[in-house]
Amino acid sequence: MKFLFDNESFSFEALRAAAFAKYDGAELGEVIATAAHITDGDEDSWLTAWQATAERVEKHAETAAAAGHRVSAREAYLRASNYFRTAEFFRREDPDHDELAQTISARQRDTFVKAIALFDTPVEQIRIPYEGTTLPGYLYLVDGSGTPRPTVIYNNGYDSTAEESYFAIAAAALRRGYNVLAFDGPGTGAALRVQGLRLRPDWEAVITPVVDYALTRPEIDAHNISLFGYSLGGYLTARAAAFEHRLSALILDDGLFDFSSSHRSAMPPFVLDWVFDGRDDIANPVLRLAMQMSTQSRWGLNNGRWTMGVDSPADVIRCMRQYSLEGVVEQIDTPTLVLDAADDHFFKGQPEIVYQRLRAPKTHVVLSNAEEGAGEHCHAGASSRVHSVIFDWLDGIKPRN
Repeated sequence: MKFLFDNESFSFEALRAAAFAKYDGAELGEVIATAAHITDGDEDSWLTAWQATAERVEKHAETAAAAGHRVSAREAYLRASNYFRTAEFFRREDPDHDELAQTISARQRDTFVKAIALFDTPVEQIRIPYEGTTLPGYLYLVDGSGTPRPTVIYNNGYDSTAEESYFAIAAAALRRGYNVLAFDGPGTGAALRVQGLRLRPDWEAVITPVVDYALTRPEIDAHNISLFGYSLGGYLTARAAAFEHRLSALILDDGLFDFSSSHRSAMPPFVLDWVFDGRDDIANPVLRLAMQMSTQSRWGLNNGRWTMGVDSPADVIRCMRQYSLEGVVEQIDTPTLVLDAADDHFFKGQPEIVYQRLRAPKTHVVLSNAEEGAGEHCHAGASSRVHSVIFDWLDGIKPRN
């Protein structure tokens, strides 16, 4: 679904930013005005325009806060946070040494923290013990009563952040009586940007400590904890659920069986042969040429080098093969909702594979653009529709004994 840009990646990321208007994360007019200052496909102009919008909105938030206008300040801080995240998105050449990218990412977090301090419902910044360190996150509570409530654990994707959790699932969950526990795992958000923790395929090593933490919180119903995987989180959470059996439900938005599928389908077979035969001397030059020609390939492979901590595009593709549910999907016993975006330009066809291979109680829901504009990756632009599917299904799932 084309939105404001011809460049497919720019179109989708603009739609993603605009979609959060549903939960005060954007204004459609601001998104359109920002897009008018961007040269289609030019990543520098993308950053400049979104940063300018984010900074302008942040000033509105500060002015409102200083004057005691709590709601106005909260809404503006939320929009600024989303716009800062969007501004930094394509900055993937060398993020660990890119001071501008680091500054913008920090402002994305800072403006969000200022927003949640103004929420009507409690939100707590948390640290989850993990392998000698901690993972940062947020616990969104329906109220301050301390009553144990059903809780959704939010899991990032390939590029999302714990702050994005509010727009992706938490706002909708709170309206329906669900708490949300969101965190940045290795390879995502502040766990990557601040702590340098890299992505890993054995995600049960991440989710088990998160569930352990959840069980220490009296506000969380220990028998009613569901796990929500966003984008690449559709693989990560499914992998974790094959080994972590204390969950009452699993929600894959969207289902992902094999992460490497996106690059395998986009590359000539002979290039992949070079990659898997270790012929990096000829594979990497060809892959770098492909990166010059495609925004999506450039971003995806550069993001992989960073998040996985590897050196070359060929290394990324080889690492991606580890992110597969082959041999483990059959071990999932948790009732599972497999969401499927009919026009997904990243992982088309993958949710169907997950659904067919699952042995657990399962539901497969396909949403499309043709009828309801919900067929983009993670159903961007159709928040109300996808959240109604998720929570109407979740309401019917029994707590785990």
